[in-house]
Amino acid sequence: MDLRRARTFVTVAELGTVSRAALHLRIAQPALSRQISDFEQELGFKLFDRVGRRLLLTSEGEQLLGDCRGLLNYASALGERAELLRRGETGVLKVAASPQHIESVLSYFLHRYARRFPNVEVRVVEAAGRVSLAMLERGEIHLAQNLLHAIEPNDARFANLSFESVELLAASHPSQILGRGGTIEIEKLGGQPLLLLDPEFIVRRTFDAACRLAGLRPNIRFASRAPHTLLALAEAGHGVAIIPSQLRTNRYRLNIVEVTHRGKALREPLAMLWDRRRPLPPYATAYCEMLTEYVREVFPITRPSELRSGAPKRRAPGRRNA
Repeated sequence: MDLRRARTFVTVAELGTVSRAALHLRIAQPALSRQISDFEQELGFKLFDRVGRRLLLTSEGEQLLGDCRGLLNYASALGERAELLRRGETGVLKVAASPQHIESVLSYFLHRYARRFPNVEVRVVEAAGRVSLAMLERGEIHLAQNLLHAIEPNDARFANLSFESVELLAASHPSQILGRGGTIEIEKLGGQPLLLLDPEFIVRRTFDAACRLAGLRPNIRFASRAPHTLLALAEAGHGVAIIPSQLRTNRYRLNIVEVTHRGKALREPLAMLWDRRRPLPPYATAYCEMLTEYVREVFPITRPSELRSGAPKRRAPGRRNA
């Protein structure tokens, strides 16, 4: 089987049109169409139906798509293995992580890693959840930092190394008293205007699940894909922000408590994920081990206010009570 035809087929299936696929692969549209036609002739069945300007997979094409992706991944893995044997500890490491993880962890950790592997270029991509898993499957990255619950328990495609957990915290204006002893039961948030992350975030799904278990119908004031937007709104007294403990909050004046359900903290374990079918270079394995050690040193990034020392006591002007 010609790998070029398989790669063309996968690209057209993912992008939906010949023109976009030709632009992505940097080949002329007639040549791309010929490759698809030759591939269909080789296989003995149609791969696409044309609907307007779009190409839609036939049922046979849908079944073949996963196999072709696997074939391309194995071919890429073979090339990567040969490259690793040639280059040793020199290369490029592509890592995906959430924006809050990049800010609070990687911005400092990458200096430590560079001292150990000065000839490895780390390319960080901002992605998390299902997006980073899709990038792993397509071979676009080596590693994906994610919450462990981003993958299904029986999903054998991805290997993982778990480390510290991320806890859910509630942050509000400094004058607002939440809970007792640095914690608040989730039921007590029922009357509060809540500032939540977008439902695509796993910590948001964890919070929503805990609300259902507690019989709580949350009063959602605002939802955002930018965690720091929630912190700014909470600091200004517009509601209570539900945030992960890996988020850096030191630039804001907030009262922060841990969210619990029946006395137990709401938390999600962090993990580093990679595709089992692709060999990791030694410097990628070392990256996982070093990051695990570093996270153990610095987590949690943000603690409940009562557990922090030296919290500022001054009142900022222009603040109002929630």
